Parts: sequence; C-alpha cells; structure tokens
Amino acid sequence: MRTDPDHDRILARKARLVAFVIAGTMLVWLGAQWIGGRIGLEARFAFLFDFAALAAFFWALVVTYQIWRARQG
Repeated sequence: MRTDPDHDRILARKARLVAFVIAGTMLVWLGAQWIGGRIGLEARFAFLFDFAALAAFFWALVVTYQIWRARQG
C-alpha cells in the first residue's frame, strides 16, 4: 500500500469534492423540484433537472470508484 502523503492528500481532496457534489446536487435538485411545483413548471423541464442530477451522481460514483481503486493499489 502507498503511504505517500501527497497521494493521500490528493485522494482526500477528491473525496471532499465528491461529497460536496453529492450534497449540492441533492439540495439543488430538491429546490428545483419544489420551485418547479410552485410555479407549475412543465414536466419536460423537471426531467432536465432529473437528468442533470443523475449525471452528477454518476460522475460522483465514477470518481468514488477511482478513489477506491487508488486506495487498493
């Protein structure tokens, strides 16, 4: 296992970024759903927010997998 402090610092930074993306995506998505319901936003626009959130979550999953693989090697 690698014990390089710079490597650990890089992985920690990536992990923090993933955490912020997940939390921010959830907050923005919930806000968009709430505001969209209040103003009567069309369903096609609501789906855009859903797909954007799915893309952000998929990105977070990929980066989390990369972090996990880096910690294994």
